[in-house]
Amino acid sequence: MGRAPILELIIMVVIFLAPQASANSDLQRKKEGDWFIGAKVLNLAPDVKSVVSIGGEAKIASDTVPEIDVRYFITDNLSLETMFGFTEHKLSAVGTALGDLDLGSTKVLPPTITLQYHFNNGRRFSPYIGIGLNYTFFVDHDPGDALDVSYQNGFGSVLNLGFDYFIGKNNYFNIDIKKYAISTDVVIDAGSAGTADAAVDINPLAVSVGYGWVF
Repeated sequence: MGRAPILELIIMVVIFLAPQASANSDLQRKKEGDWFIGAKVLNLAPDVKSVVSIGGEAKIASDTVPEIDVRYFITDNLSLETMFGFTEHKLSAVGTALGDLDLGSTKVLPPTITLQYHFNNGRRFSPYIGIGLNYTFFVDHDPGDALDVSYQNGFGSVLNLGFDYFIGKNNYFNIDIKKYAISTDVVIDAGSAGTADAAVDINPLAVSVGYGWVF
């Protein structure tokens, strides 16, 4: 699923829910000490820019996976969020001096801590913004046509916005958008054809949609 259909869906949901935002203020559940646990579907769509030593460019496919996120409210308006899950992406290098290369796949584990500010107005519709830090692990590589492909793990940053829509006192619907700044250095061992390296900015857009519970 591409980024445009996902964002169109989010806009439609916001337009539908926003007029109801003033109703049922007694459903507010964002309070200091609360835990929010969400079961969601996450789409991670890389926005790739690269510099490849043998010319051409890197390509990374999107992936959609299950995800769990956990938030803890340190005040009525501030929460810390972490998420659990990983994505698997097919990779290639196109237009290189060696032609188009199938670089197989790798799994991406991006543990992220996000500080979120909630516009806690006591209504069903409760938006938030946030900023965070992540460390990205690249694991379980399949090198495809190459003998080996290695990726450098590293830190990145994330900007966040989203909203909760309370269905009841202890459950809610959530849409969350995160824009990551993630980079990695890639080394490709092509055997007798030699070795190539690439500096790759992945910078994915992560959109998750799901249901959650308040404890």
